[in-house]
Amino acid sequence: MRKILLPLLGLLGLSVSAQTINLQSFAAGFSSPVEIAHPDNDARLFVVQQSGLIRILNPNGTINTTPFLTLTSSTILSGGERGLLGLAFHPNYATNGYFYVNYTRAGDGATVIARYSVSSDPNIADASSGTVLLTVAQPFSNHNGGSIKFGSDGYLYIGMGDGGSGGDPGNRAQNISENLGKMLRIDVDSASPYGIPATNPYVGITGNDEIWGIGLRNPWKFSFNRLNGDLWIADVGQNAIEEINKVSAPLPNTGLNFGWRCYEGNVAYNNSGCPAYSSTYAPIAVYVHGTTNRCSITGGYYYTGTAYPNFANKYFFADYCTGEIGWVNTDGSITWNYNGPNLITTFGEDKDGELYVAMGGTIYKMVDASLSVNDFNNKGIQLYPNPVQNELVIQNDNNLALTSIQITDLTGKVVLEQSLDAVALNRLSISSLAKGIYMATVNGLTGRLYQTKLIKD
Repeated sequence: MRKILLPLLGLLGLSVSAQTINLQSFAAGFSSPVEIAHPDNDARLFVVQQSGLIRILNPNGTINTTPFLTLTSSTILSGGERGLLGLAFHPNYATNGYFYVNYTRAGDGATVIARYSVSSDPNIADASSGTVLLTVAQPFSNHNGGSIKFGSDGYLYIGMGDGGSGGDPGNRAQNISENLGKMLRIDVDSASPYGIPATNPYVGITGNDEIWGIGLRNPWKFSFNRLNGDLWIADVGQNAIEEINKVSAPLPNTGLNFGWRCYEGNVAYNNSGCPAYSSTYAPIAVYVHGTTNRCSITGGYYYTGTAYPNFANKYFFADYCTGEIGWVNTDGSITWNYNGPNLITTFGEDKDGELYVAMGGTIYKMVDASLSVNDFNNKGIQLYPNPVQNELVIQNDNNLALTSIQITDLTGKVVLEQSLDAVALNRLSISSLAKGIYMATVNGLTGRLYQTKLIKD
C-alpha cells in the first residue's frame, strides 16, 4: 500500500504561457516507440520499438523497410514496462561500428546491457554480433529504467529503476550493494566485457563498483547536454511528485544520493534510517499531481539547437498521462506550454540539437509555433506575397549576407531550395508546390537566420 506524503506542496512556480511549442508530424507507422537516438554527426534517427525492432528514420521523413536490428521474443521479454528500452551509439561508432542496447531478458525479465555491431551495410546491424556486458536481476516487472547514454567522459551511463512494486519495498535504491535504483557508469573500452572507471565513488568499498549515483526510483529518461556535458535526469515519482535533477559538468565522483525511497521529490516519503534531506542531491525542479491528472514524467533534453531561439536555455520534458510538454527555466521554475492529445513516450534529439517526440505511432518534430513574418521584417527581410501563388520575392533591405532559402512542408521535409544572390531582390518559383502551409527558412553566412510560415494559395 502506498504511503501518504507528509506536507502538501504548493504550485512551486509553475506557470502556463501562450503556446510556443508546436508538434509537426514527421513520420508515422511505428509501434510503441520508446527511444530515439542517433550516432554522432549522423542525420539519421534510430527509433527503438519496445517489442524489439530498431528502425531507421531518414532526414526526409522516410522509414527504411528493413529494420536496423530485430530482437525476437527468444531474446527479450516485452509488455508493460518491459522490452527493448534503450539504445546508445559508441562515440567512435563511425570507425568501430559498436552500439549498445538495454532490454529485459526473456524468461526472467532481468535487465541486460548488450553490445552489437553494424554490418557492412550501414543500414543493417549484424544480429549475430550480440555480446552481453552486464545483467541485473529484476525482482518485479516494473521500474526497469531503460535509458543508456554516453557522457562526455566517454563512459556509458545506465539508468536503473529501483526494482519495482511500489515504495521500494526492498530498500534497494539506498543500498550500495545493489545496482537497482542507481545511475551506473562503466568503461566499455578498457576491459572485457567492460571496465570500471577508477573515479567511480564506490570502487574498493563494499558495494557495487558500477555505481555512480544512488537513490533513483525510475529514471525515465535521462540525457546529456551535448554541448557542455550537463546531466539531466527525470525521475518518476511514487504517487504525488515528479522530479527533475540537473548535475552540472564536470560530473562529480562523490556518490550523489538523489534521495529515493527517503524522499519523493523534495518531501519526506519513508525516511526511516535515512540521511537528512540536506545531505541528498536536491532536484532542480518538481511538480505535483494534485488535481491536474499529471502522473508520470517523461524526460527529454536541454535544447541546444539553433532553429528556434525561443527554446534556448530550456530543458524540455512531458507528463506521460496528460501529454503536456513543459520546460524548466534557468531559475528552476516550470512552464507548461503544449497540451497534447496523446501519451508522449520519449523525446529524441538529432545531430543539430533539434528535438522530436514520440506520440502513439508517430514521430513529431518540435517547432516554435510563435514564428511569424515579423521575425523577417525586424531584420529587413521581406517575403511577399504571402499567401503566394506562383512566385515568391525575397527582399533584403539591409543587404545581409544571405546564402539560400529552403521551403519545408509540415512534416519537416525540404520540398524546395534555392541559392540566393547578394542583391536586394531574389525571386523563387513555387508553382510546383501544392496548396498548403509551409515553413520558409532563410540562411546566411553565419548559418540559419530567419524562419516564417508561408502559405501557398
